[in-house]
Amino acid sequence: MSIEHVAVVGAGAWGTALALAAERAGRRVTLWGRDVAAIAATRENAAHLPGIAIPETIAVTDRLADVVVADAILVVTPTQTIRAVASLLGGIADDTPVVLCAKGLERGTGLRPTEVLGEALPPAAPAVLSGPSFAADVAAGLPTAVTVAAAEAPLAMALCRALGSASFRPYAETDMIGVEVGGAFKNVLAIAVGIVAGRGLGASAAAALTARGFAELRRIGAALGARPDTLMGLSGLGDLVLTCASPQSRNFSYGVALGRGTAPAAVLVEGAATAGVARMLAAKLGVEMPITAQVAAIVEGETDIEGAMAALMSRPLRHETD
Repeated sequence: MSIEHVAVVGAGAWGTALALAAERAGRRVTLWGRDVAAIAATRENAAHLPGIAIPETIAVTDRLADVVVADAILVVTPTQTIRAVASLLGGIADDTPVVLCAKGLERGTGLRPTEVLGEALPPAAPAVLSGPSFAADVAAGLPTAVTVAAAEAPLAMALCRALGSASFRPYAETDMIGVEVGGAFKNVLAIAVGIVAGRGLGASAAAALTARGFAELRRIGAALGARPDTLMGLSGLGDLVLTCASPQSRNFSYGVALGRGTAPAAVLVEGAATAGVARMLAAKLGVEMPITAQVAAIVEGETDIEGAMAALMSRPLRHETD
């Protein structure tokens, strides 16, 4: 498969960064957004990536007709909007690769992004891009590695070839479940570690929470059919470590704000939107995920941080590998 024209749907920080990555890979790139006149005029996404020039070779448009003719489409919008965005792409050719670049679970259904796409846009060939990557790093051309997963290995590798460059290294994978599980649940866990940092509970507590959180991620992954080696890779452990250790992470920063008592009532972070869904899914599958459950309880106002800490620290003693 030859992928020469890549369209990116979503002109936020991550969408713009991935458009730049595709352009560096030598692809013809179209960047779509609803309100992109300023970006097209100034060749800069000043609201999200100030100081990063957008080459003239990237076509910036608000016309969906320019998107649906691409060889591959990257959807870079929040998980909760994927169903609506997919409905706009009905003009694509059968088996057009549609790469989902958000991390989370759909509220109300508990579906992973590729499952949502399968319902909303049947002609698409679903794929997913995830891994330890910040938009600012990718936009600046700093070395970054991610995972690109598709059901069929040739498609995953074709997408890697289409996006790979000297500074952006994608690894091919066929375990879409594992890649999506890692991305969705690590955001919830990053909020927990952020709360620890915001509360000033120390590096030891943060390390313990990260490790025990990863144990939860592996348990839910196994229940959903993910491969263990996927969760040990870039889109699982790698992304968890990055997200739980940097204020560049919106989920970690939101947790810090919660820990300090300064979080706004309404926020748009994937982990906050996913926490309640993740808790319900774990309960449905009979998977024990106490950290995830307590994050959901905090985000949804069912408990406070002190109550959540007490609930976690008073759990019965057990073997670590149980």
